[in-house]
Amino acid sequence: MPTPVVLVAGLHATARTATVERLLAEHPGSLAIHHDLSQVTHGRVRRSIRDRTGVLDTAEVRLAHGCGTCTVREDLLPQLVMPAPGATLLIVDLWDSVEPRSVAEALARAGQLHPTCVHTALDARHMPLDICRGDQLAETGQAAAAGDQRHLAQVLARQIEYATSLSLHGGDAEDTELSAAVLGHLAPHTPIVPIPDVAGPMLNVSELAHRVDPATAQLPADKQTGEVTTAVWHRLRPLHPGRLFDAMEELVTTTVRSRGRFWLANRHQRMLAWDAVAGVVSVADAGPWLAALPEAAWDLISPTRRAAAALDWNPIIGDRVQHLVFTGPDIDRDHICGLLDSCLIGRGDSLPGAAEWAGYDDPFAPVLNLKESA
Repeated sequence: MPTPVVLVAGLHATARTATVERLLAEHPGSLAIHHDLSQVTHGRVRRSIRDRTGVLDTAEVRLAHGCGTCTVREDLLPQLVMPAPGATLLIVDLWDSVEPRSVAEALARAGQLHPTCVHTALDARHMPLDICRGDQLAETGQAAAAGDQRHLAQVLARQIEYATSLSLHGGDAEDTELSAAVLGHLAPHTPIVPIPDVAGPMLNVSELAHRVDPATAQLPADKQTGEVTTAVWHRLRPLHPGRLFDAMEELVTTTVRSRGRFWLANRHQRMLAWDAVAGVVSVADAGPWLAALPEAAWDLISPTRRAAAALDWNPIIGDRVQHLVFTGPDIDRDHICGLLDSCLIGRGDSLPGAAEWAGYDDPFAPVLNLKESA
């Protein structure tokens, strides 16, 4: 039977290490592999392999493509394959700011291993604060490459939302209660457990991708837990690009986490993805709406995507929809929804055709740089 592999991620090194040490202790014969990227901006990556007795081996690894995450992916597979026959469990102890998705997908593609879960370990004292921080990783000493422009809260959100399980460490009962409440909004479908379950079938990375990708994401529902609020905005009319652009700063700065898919009136064929955390927002092209494709092309679309589109399907506009979700402390749900409603194309608006829209100023054009192709 193939040796199970568990990925343990998390910006909080103490929480992550506690999880790895517990796995090593509870699974005799297990090994943990860690790539230390603390010196990656100086071109150095150090790999270590340990068991429950301590470090067994260390080595300096050549930096691949100037990228720490690329180095981890390329060096990890042979390191896992070599000891696999004699190990009961292989633990991938990911560096602070490494996002687990690319590593999980690389291991699944390799076909020689049996990854079973992606676990993110969190410090209960720091997580509710860190998800609100706008610091870049370079400022916190957690960059995964020279020139890493990612923000701490962005990485933390992706580590939380991609994981198959989560754990909380440190802090007191009040810290744990608040952190659990925040996680109940950010990742409502993900269990919080003392230790990850490493048994079970091989990780389905396609299902994990569908869970977080804009077209198929399992977005949170309206919810209130103490001071933590999640507000859902769901509409069927297109958004005016200029009005939405003008409203973005308020939408992003008055909430902590927001994401979803949306429809601009001047980009009728394209689904757009909204992703914002701690005041940093990204708007990206997520491909064509299903309704914009010829029916002959639908067979090429995954069943999950077709099912997601069916839930939003309207006989006139197809799967085009506004579905954005905002989370933060004491959010004014009515104000957020009212502000977004004011950005919609209304009955009093004249709706230009595609040729006329081309003559209008599009504030999103420099960001999207869309290539109108499927």
